[in-house]
Amino acid sequence: MIHAAIATKAEYIKTAPVLRELSARGTGYRIIDIGQHGGLSRSFRAPLAIEEPAVQLGKGSDAETIPDVVRWAAGVAKLLAQRRKTLRRQLFGDDDGAICLVHGDTPATLLASLLARRAGVPVAHLESGLRSFHLLQPFPEELSRIVVMRLSSVLYPPNDDAAANIATMRLKGDVVQTPGNTAMDAVVHAVGTGDRKVTGPGIIAIHRVENLHRGSRVDGFIELLRTASASGPTRFLVHPPTERALKSHDRWGEVLTAGPDVAPLLPHDEFLEACAAAPWVVTDGGSIQEECAVLGVPTLLWRARTERPDGLDGCVVMSNYDQTVVTEFFADPARYRRDPRPSGQTSPAAVVADDLIARMQQRSGS
Repeated sequence: MIHAAIATKAEYIKTAPVLRELSARGTGYRIIDIGQHGGLSRSFRAPLAIEEPAVQLGKGSDAETIPDVVRWAAGVAKLLAQRRKTLRRQLFGDDDGAICLVHGDTPATLLASLLARRAGVPVAHLESGLRSFHLLQPFPEELSRIVVMRLSSVLYPPNDDAAANIATMRLKGDVVQTPGNTAMDAVVHAVGTGDRKVTGPGIIAIHRVENLHRGSRVDGFIELLRTASASGPTRFLVHPPTERALKSHDRWGEVLTAGPDVAPLLPHDEFLEACAAAPWVVTDGGSIQEECAVLGVPTLLWRARTERPDGLDGCVVMSNYDQTVVTEFFADPARYRRDPRPSGQTSPAAVVADDLIARMQQRSGS
């Protein structure tokens, strides 16, 4: 059986297409929820049409602050001290042919990979090979993905650059390149990729630690909010940790007076609908960058580096925290709009599912 060890919203969203493909082929899977977003994950498993976890680690709540993440990670890491057989039985049951599927670059991804290897189970890494080549941008994601790639027996790079990075690193795992990121399948499942009219406000969503705890970055972001709001209707969808960070630095009042409509996060399908109907999107999230690239929506990336090439040759603009770039983007964002990617392209999730099934059958001897 395939065991998907996942935890965060992005991991669920981009692993779910593979799990649905496995189900469509009559192949069973188990979800091991690593627990980083143990509370939040309960709200979107049904919309993603996937099963409930067979194993739930952590306390079933969300690790949102840095101290929360440290406590959660320490609790999960204690499992590494168990005997191999005990750990394997606790996480993977009696499945001698188990394969552990992980996704991306979060702390949960790293812990899941370490647990699987400790249990003697091979790791298959979705979205493998992505690199920013800067350990602090983003941190800890760049460090996490380097370690996870070295722990993995199977690596699924989503593009040529990622495959080349794996080759340069001389990794020992089997490499199976996919025709894009599984974010493409996630968008198609949630909202499709047909042409959309611009009927909604611009959308802003940021959450990265490096953008919330450095004064110069926050100064630039508030100026961005003013520029965006002056260009037309703007909605700032606020992650709870983002709100807490801005309030802790006494900047929340400036956010409210900058002009955007401030609103809570939306369910994933509603968020994608809002992005598809937006004249533009501002984000620091890699997954949102990928999704907007599929939709062809003009997107300003509030970062200096990205490990993802998605959209950079078209609808995605790297801001590099430069207000000149921000001003130029909002002067005419429509010039960056591109046609949505056709939904008839080969499904990355289908490629992964077929490969996993073949490996599982080989491991089980059938």
